[in-house]
Amino acid sequence: MLFNDSTFIGIDLNSGHRSFTYAALDRDLNLIALADGEMEDVTAFLDGQSTATVAVNAPSGVNRGLVGEGMKKKMLTPYQLRRIELRLAELELREHGINIPRTPATVSACPEWMQTGFALYRKLEKIGFKKYPEPDSALQVLETNSHGCYSVLVGQVPLPQSSLEGRLQRQLILYERGLRIKDPMDFFEEITRYKVTKGDWPLELLYSSAQLDAIIAAYTAWMSVNKAEHILMVGDIKEGRIVLPEKELKGKY
Repeated sequence: MLFNDSTFIGIDLNSGHRSFTYAALDRDLNLIALADGEMEDVTAFLDGQSTATVAVNAPSGVNRGLVGEGMKKKMLTPYQLRRIELRLAELELREHGINIPRTPATVSACPEWMQTGFALYRKLEKIGFKKYPEPDSALQVLETNSHGCYSVLVGQVPLPQSSLEGRLQRQLILYERGLRIKDPMDFFEEITRYKVTKGDWPLELLYSSAQLDAIIAAYTAWMSVNKAEHILMVGDIKEGRIVLPEKELKGKY
């Protein structure tokens, strides 16, 4: 599928599987694509874009031991050693109360979904995507973290994404940001005593957790191009920097 205008795409990796959920926004924040697929489906979709910025909700590389530098001479316990087994970006977010997964120092030690993410980044590089920011390139890719994105937008750690309340909260955050998606408040208008009694919830009005993670990634890609002065990049380029759709972090989330 080819879009002549700029497209902003978010990709979420389904933990424990080799499949993906991806979402695409146009420059007016219309949701123009939302689908699931395997690696071939995602790369075929991306290969059809003439101008696109992609945000992947997964680490772009292993940790390079930067957190542990300067601690080599310290006598650390095994527990303390595990605590420094992460990237600078992950440490920075964790210090602010945004707990995201730690990335090991070797690919083999990484969970399957991370390894799949590394493979996706390699595929994107092969089809011409350059690491953000690369203003001279029509195709750019960046790393983001959906939990971090929702945290900075709402100003606190969001409700669990597996819960109904968490999905409603995330969808409302996106809707209030101007994305042209389903209004989550319509969910409540469809609830009646009879439907509750029958267990007939209007869940078709809500996006799944994976879809919401893909959409917030797409929004972060949109922000990185259209409001670059309002984004934040944490971490070190040697290990991969995480892009968030807010220009600064609070002291604690």
